[in-house]
Amino acid sequence: MSDTPNAQKRPFLKSLEIDTRLLGMIGAFLLVCIVFNLLTDGRFLTPRNIFNLTIQTVSVAIMATGMVFVIVTRHIDLSVGALLATCTAVMGMTQTAWLPEIFGMELGHPLIPWITIAVGLITGAVIGGLQGWLIGYQAIPAFIVTLGGLLIWRNVGWHLTDGATIGPLDQTFILFGGISGTMGATWSWVIGIAATAASLLALWSGRRNKQKHGFPVKPAWAEALMMGLVAAAILGFIAILNAYTVPDRVIARNPSLYGCETAEGCVAAYGLPYSVLVLIAVAIIMTVIALRTRLGRYIFATGGNPDAAELSGINTRLLTVKIFAMVGVLSAIAGVVASARLGYHTNDIGTLDELRVIAAAVIGGTALSGGLGTIYGAIIGALIMQSLQSGMAMVGVDAPYQNIVVGAVLVLAVWIDIQYRKRVGAK
Repeated sequence: MSDTPNAQKRPFLKSLEIDTRLLGMIGAFLLVCIVFNLLTDGRFLTPRNIFNLTIQTVSVAIMATGMVFVIVTRHIDLSVGALLATCTAVMGMTQTAWLPEIFGMELGHPLIPWITIAVGLITGAVIGGLQGWLIGYQAIPAFIVTLGGLLIWRNVGWHLTDGATIGPLDQTFILFGGISGTMGATWSWVIGIAATAASLLALWSGRRNKQKHGFPVKPAWAEALMMGLVAAAILGFIAILNAYTVPDRVIARNPSLYGCETAEGCVAAYGLPYSVLVLIAVAIIMTVIALRTRLGRYIFATGGNPDAAELSGINTRLLTVKIFAMVGVLSAIAGVVASARLGYHTNDIGTLDELRVIAAAVIGGTALSGGLGTIYGAIIGALIMQSLQSGMAMVGVDAPYQNIVVGAVLVLAVWIDIQYRKRVGAK
């Protein structure tokens, strides 16, 4: 447990062993928040806006975790937004038309939301796998396959619904969307404390494993500081969400839902949305795949050097199918969140999401040249993107100018990444 003298003499940031790229992304996000908070007279960093910002980020962030694997393997997927639209169209028709007509299951039946989600996931996996097969086994460039997919699946979704808005959706299904599906203050604290304990245990276990195998470790003060920062971030996030309280007029409709006999004097917090829990679960699974599984090692090895990966025995064609099928599943999950947040399926759902997802992954540090990328980086990138758009909307910037800013930020992010890699490579 004692620190080595060399470890104690290291510079502050090197002692903490923080990825400078991650530090830069967090700094950029905080800068965006501070600037827009000043421009909106303090309205940007309110619990209400942070809650809304969180649930608006989820669907893009979910797809961005899959886009990391696509870009790492030197491909691109321009169809995720259209694929999301097709999956939501299928799920909307499943619960409002097909299940009632074929099996007589009306909205409110307990099995409807779960059958609907299963059908959506299968749809996403099949479509994604098909695109992966065309890319991997038929050697059609991913740009062409997914560009065609953008046009095809957007209009397949339109055809399935005859261009109509589908809804209202099942009430249990809607819980995955946002403000109607939250855990309340008590359970949010339970989840937050459990997440904090798990994170601290993971950091401690990692330190013990390094010591056990003779690897250098951070100084004890640096480890304690990191644990404190992680705990503060998780519990602070929960505290902010719990600070957003349910309006009195909403409580008055049914005080018993919030544990009160009467509306008078009743105070209730929204707390952690279920959609954020879905994102956390996806992030954990994708991180484990990236860092702890053979599939993840194959993905990054293929992205680093496709020829060497194939010569070493990796079936890069099948790997491509798996990656695009995975993205299809993630698009379906994002479709659940997006349509549930609206309460309806609309034909413009997911429009331009493919560009937002790619931008989130790239801003998050995924290298377009392949081989490098992180799941947490893509999520932070999605949060930065959504913060920019939400902040500009609150300030009153017109939509065309919002897109100009987002495009400029994307180009700037790639330029900074290129300069960073040159600097690191030069060392």
